[in-house]
Amino acid sequence: MATLKQNAALRWLTENPIWGFVVLIFVFFSLSNEFFFDMNNFQNILVQTSTIGLIALGMTLVMINGNIDLSVGAVVALAASLMVDIQSWDAFSGWGNWQMLPALIAALGVGTALGALNGIIVWKTGVDAFIVTLGAMLGVRGLVFVYTKEQSFFAMNFTFSDLGMSTVGPVPSLAVLFLIATVLVHILLSRTVHGRNTYAVGGNREAAVNAGIRVGPHMVVNFMIVGFMAALAGVTLSSQMGAATPNLGRDYELWVITAVVLGGTKLTGGAGSIIGTFGGVLAIGILRNGMNLMQVPAFYVLVILGSILIAVLILDKQLTRKGVEALKT
Repeated sequence: MATLKQNAALRWLTENPIWGFVVLIFVFFSLSNEFFFDMNNFQNILVQTSTIGLIALGMTLVMINGNIDLSVGAVVALAASLMVDIQSWDAFSGWGNWQMLPALIAALGVGTALGALNGIIVWKTGVDAFIVTLGAMLGVRGLVFVYTKEQSFFAMNFTFSDLGMSTVGPVPSLAVLFLIATVLVHILLSRTVHGRNTYAVGGNREAAVNAGIRVGPHMVVNFMIVGFMAALAGVTLSSQMGAATPNLGRDYELWVITAVVLGGTKLTGGAGSIIGTFGGVLAIGILRNGMNLMQVPAFYVLVILGSILIAVLILDKQLTRKGVEALKT
């Protein structure tokens, strides 16, 4: 029985190698800094990774489809600006804390709508998602600056600001939200028809069409999910900060894509998992936190993460090439 459990654990680790890396850096920073192994520090890691993590969940679905979304950082800024600004409108001045509701609906609705727009353009025009969402990234970011008039918005509702700092027992509320979302998206990807179709479309789009999968609408749904997740991340981030700035979310798309790729999702589509993405998000969070505690300049984190990402992509390319050669022989 023990041998079976060991074999199962080894097989799971082989399928999700990112978790070996997570354990390695966790042990390294635990031994290197006495403050790392502290409950408050663990809470900080969970809160810091929750924003990137929420977006990464949606991005995993899109990338398994064989697409990508570069506009998520701009959507974060737009959703955050709407969430903070709408609460201050005179129309909702007498609503008390309920003024957060129309702001939340507007923020999440706009994020989902922008995701749908990206998906429809990719579907109907056949233009690569990289180009479509690159244009969306620039356009939405410009829209944020127009909407905010290049000014920051500050939340006047202290209940809203307190939500970002609240806890459920010892665990921050934002971390709880991220963990719940992780479980839900994992179930969606691994236990539903939509999840199976996501792998099918990313693995072989022509075969998916022949199998009767409505590829276009399916991709639109996944773009809507990542748009919703980016907007939700903008809402949580603005609650944590008690404010929204036009530059919010800059470079988030790069952090998110890095986390998803580190988690084992292929850029070409057809492979990936939420468990792997969760590990990739934690790996980035632990690295950034641990090196910050060791007072390592922030740009070294970028150098290390960039090097790791390139190494992972090269390794993945080599393994894929060997697999193709093995099939040919």
